[in-house]
Amino acid sequence: MDRASAEALLGRLHEAQNHFYGGGDATGLRRVLAPDVTWTIPGSNAISGTYRGIDAVLDYFTRRRAIANSTFRLHRRDVLVGAGSTIAALTDGTATIAGEHRGWSTVGLYDVRDGLVAACWLLPLDAVQFDAIWS
Repeated sequence: MDRASAEALLGRLHEAQNHFYGGGDATGLRRVLAPDVTWTIPGSNAISGTYRGIDAVLDYFTRRRAIANSTFRLHRRDVLVGAGSTIAALTDGTATIAGEHRGWSTVGLYDVRDGLVAACWLLPLDAVQFDAIWS
């Protein structure tokens, strides 16, 4: 996948996520996620696990939105692409959780199929901090 296509897809994904996490509907997410999407969050916290299928992924997004009281936002920093269908994106997150403004960094590994996000593996750069934020 070329860089411009990867950035465009991630731009649509993050725009749809930020809209949803801010209290909006899931229409944009349904347009960018494959029906059989898989989303994997590591760790020992309230959002960790593997979610299979668009409804399970949207339920996970809804839980994350509720924990962050609709304040969660994604801020993409960089994108890495190669010859295959996988994109790596360095992305920062911010949210106010339990009255405290928090920030963290992750690498999202995205598998793309037919122009849609088919899978995501989230890799926090500081796993202990990520678990503390989302616990």
